[in-house]
Amino acid sequence: MNPKIYLSPPHLSSTEYDFVDEALRSNWIAPIGPYIDKFENELQKYIFNSSKKAFLQNNILALNSGTAAIHLGLKLLGISKGDVVICQSFTFMATANPILYLEAEPVFVDSEKETWNMCPVLLEKAIQNVIKKKKKPKAIIAVHSYGMPYNVEKIHAIAKKYEISVIEDSAEALGSKFKKEFCGTFGDFSVFSFNGNKIITTSGGGALICKNAEIKAKGLYLATQARDKGSNYIHNEIGYNYRMSNISAAIGCGQMTVIDKRVKARRNNHQFYKEELKECTDIEFLNEPKGFYSNRWLSCILTSSQKMRDEIIFALKAENIESRTFWKPLHTQPVFRDNNAFVNGISEDLYSKGVCLPSGSNLSENDLQKITAVIKKVYRLSL
Repeated sequence: MNPKIYLSPPHLSSTEYDFVDEALRSNWIAPIGPYIDKFENELQKYIFNSSKKAFLQNNILALNSGTAAIHLGLKLLGISKGDVVICQSFTFMATANPILYLEAEPVFVDSEKETWNMCPVLLEKAIQNVIKKKKKPKAIIAVHSYGMPYNVEKIHAIAKKYEISVIEDSAEALGSKFKKEFCGTFGDFSVFSFNGNKIITTSGGGALICKNAEIKAKGLYLATQARDKGSNYIHNEIGYNYRMSNISAAIGCGQMTVIDKRVKARRNNHQFYKEELKECTDIEFLNEPKGFYSNRWLSCILTSSQKMRDEIIFALKAENIESRTFWKPLHTQPVFRDNNAFVNGISEDLYSKGVCLPSGSNLSENDLQKITAVIKKVYRLSL
């Protein structure tokens, strides 16, 4: 059997080994240590260094998952039982699960064609509908799916109009930009994920970007079991075990030294697919609207039918090549069957026709040629 080509595997440089070795030798192997501070500072410099919105202090909180970051962001916004949170439907389950952790009510909003992300028209319709029921939404979770920025200006203008906080789910979008500003800098809270399949990894991990030091301090307090200062183990609030470990942060520090190379490689993958598959007229790619810059975390194609989608995935699997369908919209998930949703059919259409192709930054040109050869063969047989 051919060596397996994975969808989005980790890609280490040589630096991670040195940092992890140093962390081990110094015995900093707990969720405290110098590499956590260093990783937070490196993230801070990366996303804010060239920004007009640069913060004077480090307001990034390294956590053990992106899901924990969303949960903590909602908690810091005061979301509680019965509150309404509007959530993008075209996303992974982890975006919405923390809403339920807090016993709040998710209301789902479908996608727009231009970005595949939250539709501004349906967002406003959803807000107005909730307000009519005399319960204004407490938050909006908008997602940069597959690394493509959502429509930042329109979404945030609507949020400002109704005075609703935005959690910017940038789990897949480190290195993506909207009008030259990095994703992760737009929300009242923003979230990154460093899971093993992301553009950089800490094996498992995430980060919460806060607006000021006071909020970060509150987040750190909650993320470390809400233990009050002092040595008497006093707890006045319920906290969580959400802090990133020093070992994971050491990996992250190594990954940050190659982030620009990783983004470039992923974008090159996407361009290769687009050029090689241009003869396949029934296959579409999502183009970047003006002012949008995607890290192309995953290269995605939209086929002409569910039948072609399934045939491509099956043919790739037969060659030991991993691919995936698009996210199944959350408003169609059994667990959310009773939740309200504002839909236009776009995300369901995307799911029925979309394929996520191998997108790792360590793919060789030979790998890419093998992948596109399989797709071309399926396409020709379908004619």
